[in-house]
Amino acid sequence: MNVRQWARDLVMGARFAVTGGREGWIRMTLTGVGVGIGVALLLLCTALPNVFAARGRVEEARFDNTFVSSDKAPPKGDGTFLIADTDTSWYDDDIRGRLVEPEGARAPLPPGVAAFPGKGEMVVSPALEDLLASDGAELLRQRLPYRITGTIGESGLIGSHELAYYAGASGLRTTDASPVHRLTRYGRPDSSGTESEKSDPVLLLMILVVFVVLLTPVAVFIAAAVRFGGERRDRRLAALRLVGSDSRMTRRIAAGEALAGALLGLVVGAGFFLLGRQTLGSTEVLGVSVWPSYLDPSPVLAALVAVAVPVAAVLVTLLAMRGVVVEPLGVVRATRQRPRRLWWRLLPPLAGLAMLYPLVGKGRENGDFNKYLVIGGVLLLLVGITALLPWVVEAVVVRLGRGALSWQLAVRRLQLSSGTAARMVNGIAVAVAGAIALQMLFTGTQSQYVKATGQDPDRVQMQVDFSDRKPLSGVERAFSGTKGVRAAVALAISQYGDSRRDPENTNGLTVGDCTALRELAALPSCKDGDVFVTRTRSGYTDPDNSAEIAVVKPGRRLYIDPSFGDSTERGLETPWTVPANVRVVDARKDSLGDSNSLLVTPAALPAAAAPALYSAGVYLRLDPSVPASREYVRNVVARIDPLAHTYGWSATEEDAKYASIRTGLFVGSAFVLALIGASLLVSQLEQLRERRKLLSALVAFGTRRRTLSLSVLWQTALPVGLGLVLAATVGVTLGSVLLKMTRTPVAMDWSSVLTMTGVGAAVVAVVTLLSLPPLLRMMRPEGLRTE
Repeated sequence: MNVRQWARDLVMGARFAVTGGREGWIRMTLTGVGVGIGVALLLLCTALPNVFAARGRVEEARFDNTFVSSDKAPPKGDGTFLIADTDTSWYDDDIRGRLVEPEGARAPLPPGVAAFPGKGEMVVSPALEDLLASDGAELLRQRLPYRITGTIGESGLIGSHELAYYAGASGLRTTDASPVHRLTRYGRPDSSGTESEKSDPVLLLMILVVFVVLLTPVAVFIAAAVRFGGERRDRRLAALRLVGSDSRMTRRIAAGEALAGALLGLVVGAGFFLLGRQTLGSTEVLGVSVWPSYLDPSPVLAALVAVAVPVAAVLVTLLAMRGVVVEPLGVVRATRQRPRRLWWRLLPPLAGLAMLYPLVGKGRENGDFNKYLVIGGVLLLLVGITALLPWVVEAVVVRLGRGALSWQLAVRRLQLSSGTAARMVNGIAVAVAGAIALQMLFTGTQSQYVKATGQDPDRVQMQVDFSDRKPLSGVERAFSGTKGVRAAVALAISQYGDSRRDPENTNGLTVGDCTALRELAALPSCKDGDVFVTRTRSGYTDPDNSAEIAVVKPGRRLYIDPSFGDSTERGLETPWTVPANVRVVDARKDSLGDSNSLLVTPAALPAAAAPALYSAGVYLRLDPSVPASREYVRNVVARIDPLAHTYGWSATEEDAKYASIRTGLFVGSAFVLALIGASLLVSQLEQLRERRKLLSALVAFGTRRRTLSLSVLWQTALPVGLGLVLAATVGVTLGSVLLKMTRTPVAMDWSSVLTMTGVGAAVVAVVTLLSLPPLLRMMRPEGLRTE
């Protein structure tokens, strides 16, 4: 058949779809919406590379955390500026903060900032400006008591909802111990990262699998959407046979109808994408926000979507029509079909396993995983569900029969059109299988990326690290009266030696009151003026601490803050005689700090040694009944030292890349679940519309609406149940293979499997409930009217 004949038949089919009256337009609308939802998500995925690239460019452009020692820092000049990190948090939201002080007229401006803020002023992101203006942000306004003089532009923010500010400062000083840096420009220095960090093959594997798992259900839904109204279309095509068209021409005309719906879906999808692009630019999903300009699809990938969707619509229709014989007097599909064959349906999943098998046992030590084998193997396994599910549904429902009237109606309907029922469930089954496999992969490898910190969040909830020396008494008083603080433990550290200059024996000491020292060691008794030395010192070559115990002898003269070498900064060299009441004690296994084994109460040191003490942090126990206790603490810290760092204790610490991949999975899953629900609802409405006259006839003959509603529910529940069982089987198989590929022991997390399966069932349940109102409207006898 020549190309001209193909084009003429396809155009004829498209004309039938467009000029088919109200029924044709309803069918076209349903197909366009179904395909459009999938196209919108595909276009969103084509924009992801640009999103990552744009966020990365902003991060690189505004980078200012390069540590440069004071002797290597650039000299003060007309083009230098001082900057300090003042990041903070507002409940669960992070706020990026910087203190900036230009040192010359040619100092570079931060990205997105039009002019340097003066002292007491700040420029803020639009989201932070809105937050500060809100009614519930009084504590945050107290913490940031600067006057807003401008906003940060898009070029200086990674997202529309990022909270950030630059505040003006004066009198900042740079030292090796100070968080203040002198820089000449923003951005990573050329010297940093001369040898790129080696990528983790397991993380790259996760990224590949996440993309395949999220996109495959979209393709399945698009393939199902182009077949909306298939049964009525096949009956219409019988009329074409009466006027002389052969079977091949009939199939091409059917493909033309599907092509028209797919083209409409492209237009609708582009509209949905543009609407979603603008919406996403003003919303935040799981803490992630972007600018609308970031969501510009890659031209090549967008063109691929524009070509692939219509081509897929034609191919899917031609493939589906091979199982239908359209004759002049009707559609042979209405008779009993021969059983579906199983052997060829097993080929895709078996081929997928064969592609993944060479990668089993590779782990992260043997280089990156072959991305083509990974994508192909995972894709074939998931697509295999769409081939197996119709056979499973048919094999099960053909053996069902007895039961209530609603059950019999549902079973008979499924026996006549099991393929249609399976198509509705294919997408949810593929999505659940992929989610189970990914959950197994993330759970199995979690121990490699989530490490224990050794911190006990039940004992200490927050820790404060000051940027410079703070008197212990003043720090304790500041926190003791803070709302929401039950207890505060303040520690200070310094250094001692056995001579003023270049001591032979030197070590560190920790200063704190008796309450604070009891958090470090088991003290039999304690009063101000006591001195203790711990027997053990974890992490050192002298575990029994015999050397330090020998140095710290009663009556021996030591020197606090001795001087070393040719350093320009001389120490205080304060003499100190070890008191006679020094005692040897045991350090606590859960000590708040194990760096120093010499523990001193404040009264045991001479007053002249006070300037040599550095704050070692304040450990806080909070009152859980005060929801804003952390915000009260942060306000106190900002008042004492704007450059201090405050952070909460956590029992575990998560790898940043691992966490970002998991967040991306959650965000993508949210969109896919929305697609699943919307597509299932459209598909359900299309099925009900095709059965409208049948439902009306049954009601007219006296069938109860409750019976018909239950039959529709059974028609949905049976394929969904079978699909979820198949999805769990394939998902567990794929998850086990992925774990073996990463050399991770295979351990079944049944709670995750049940959770993912339950989420899929919940989506279907919500869709079924939403379809009940139109179902009840279609059960009226008026539905028997026809044009």
